[in-house]
Amino acid sequence: MTLIRTAGLFAACAAAASIAHAAQATAAGSEAVYQFSPVNQHNVQITAGYWNPIMEYISRTSGVTLRLKLGRTSADTTSFVLAQEVDFAFTNHLFASERASMGWRVLARRTGTPVRSQIVTLATSPVRDLRELAGADIAFPGPEAAVSYQFSYAELVRRDIPVNVVFGGNMDGAFAQLVSGKARAVGANSQLAESFVARSGKALRVLWQSAPFNDLALMVSPRVPAATADAVARAFTGMADDPRGRRVLADAAALVRTAPIAFVPATDADYDSYRDYHGRLPAGLR
Repeated sequence: MTLIRTAGLFAACAAAASIAHAAQATAAGSEAVYQFSPVNQHNVQITAGYWNPIMEYISRTSGVTLRLKLGRTSADTTSFVLAQEVDFAFTNHLFASERASMGWRVLARRTGTPVRSQIVTLATSPVRDLRELAGADIAFPGPEAAVSYQFSYAELVRRDIPVNVVFGGNMDGAFAQLVSGKARAVGANSQLAESFVARSGKALRVLWQSAPFNDLALMVSPRVPAATADAVARAFTGMADDPRGRRVLADAAALVRTAPIAFVPATDADYDSYRDYHGRLPAGLR
């Protein structure tokens, strides 16, 4: 039997209240404010530090005021999207078939190396084969993490390797479980694994990885007017062509120790590989 429990790390994270600028148009003639929720790929402080300068740039450039709305964990943040409390999202959590009816649309994606689902352990670990993980604690960001949890855990299920699932709240939290010795391995996003190595100096051993996927998508709710969505999309995809935008992107990449990135136009078809993979997941993970 697979055991699922919440890592003790959540207690530390709980002290940080949800970073939610729930500003709205509260008086006649006041400017509408749109909520933006990116998946928590790092801890709350780093995620906010990454996105707040981008939100400021996009708001000034597009004329559309965006405010960051983050939950304590990636699952909390995704719950805002599912509850229709936000207008824009940066996510790969909306490509399962049962969520298609929500009508969210892809506007752009982030460039960079393709994303792969991985199962990794520390390079110093004696573990060299997935079968050695049987019965062990394996850390994952959270139940909504498509690449880091759903895809990697599905591989363990397919191979009939029972493990104890530990959720760390985000990728940094999952890696903290690995470094502390509480978890034998981690289900990871390859980009975030590379960022962890660069920031921590701790090498990893890849035990398994999937085929490549496009990076997360900038998506818009169907209730946002088309002109507003288009203005936001143009601001994102124009960042790399504007010296000020390039500085914001460079600072964001430096914060998480990744190569400089840009945002490029994208469509729903760019995420067909996610839909296909979701369709092949074990029933309990769909």
